Amino acid sequence: MKFLFASDAFKGSLSSTQIITLLTHAARQVFPDCECIGLPVADGGEGTVEAVVSAAGGRYAAARVHDPCMNSITASYGILNGHKAIIEMSAASGLPLVPPDRRNPLHTTTFGTGELIRDALDNGCQEIAIAVGGSATHDGGMGCMRALGVKFLSSSGTELDGFGRELGEVAQIDTGGLDSRLRDCRITVMCDVKNPLCGQQGAARTFAKQKGASPAAVEMLEKGMCHYRDVIRSQYGIDCDTITGAGAAGGLGAALRVFLNGTMQSGIETVLTLIGFDQLLSGVDLIITGEGCTDSQSICGKVMMGIGTHAKAHGIPCIGLSGSLGEGAEKILDCGISSLHCIIDRPMTLAYAMEHAEQLYTAAAVRLFRTIKVGKKIRHNA
Repeated sequence: MKFLFASDAFKGSLSSTQIITLLTHAARQVFPDCECIGLPVADGGEGTVEAVVSAAGGRYAAARVHDPCMNSITASYGILNGHKAIIEMSAASGLPLVPPDRRNPLHTTTFGTGELIRDALDNGCQEIAIAVGGSATHDGGMGCMRALGVKFLSSSGTELDGFGRELGEVAQIDTGGLDSRLRDCRITVMCDVKNPLCGQQGAARTFAKQKGASPAAVEMLEKGMCHYRDVIRSQYGIDCDTITGAGAAGGLGAALRVFLNGTMQSGIETVLTLIGFDQLLSGVDLIITGEGCTDSQSICGKVMMGIGTHAKAHGIPCIGLSGSLGEGAEKILDCGISSLHCIIDRPMTLAYAMEHAEQLYTAAAVRLFRTIKVGKKIRHNA
């Protein structure tokens, strides 16, 4: 038997790499001679760089950049094959970098994300994938673009600093100083958010409150973003409200698309492409995937959906082993997942399950492989 293990992390309890180890030990208890391939995976959220670097044999690069409040920090990203970079914008512009009592997207910027992109260019990267989840920002990507040479000017001709509070002051955008290396660089935006830039489902009214904005600040940001959208439409003929995912990371999605010609792509699809997932499926008998909680959202660009879809395309059965099953979990069965299981074996609290996740997962994995062995025997006797 040849197994391939590719599970998302169980947030707060088990990493993707830990799960591979547990599955491998469990598989060999039941199938001593089995071959096991383990691939750490993520869907573009936290842990994406680590998963891709580990699976693709890349390396880490570190750079001194600015956090959302323009304090100097060190942030890292991944480099693959010498010319591809994978960046989590949250490494430089993420919400955890801002103390809870200082969170306010009026006063944060994506400048540090632009610095990471610039550092990747300095390292010779010609393809850059940027995961845009977990931001502390709502600056329309102005800070990021400013770090790359774009100028956002007020009506008086003063260059703006690129904070969320300045969206309504933008009168003109000057891209003449944009880093020329970006012309030959392919930008992929790892984004599963569908929100437009403005409106009821836009960036401000959907996400700004989570980043510390008061109701008044949310409306100020919405008004400013509408103005910013109109300036872009007037100057470049592009309506950002028609770009799926433009509202991601407080409008960074729009900036990457408009100014860097970025391509919006599912996070898990980008990860699977970067690690060469399809090329690793030759001879695989069974794939096991999973996530912390499988529910109705799992079909919205999550790891299990991506793994299951690719497994189905190659005619390989795929089983999901998750921490828990929530409402709508069965929808994932339409995405190439053949069977769905969870590690919970009796009534317990969430705190208990997370504290004992390793033991629960191991026991569930052994049960799963024993069931597979029974199925194999039935098939042999048929």
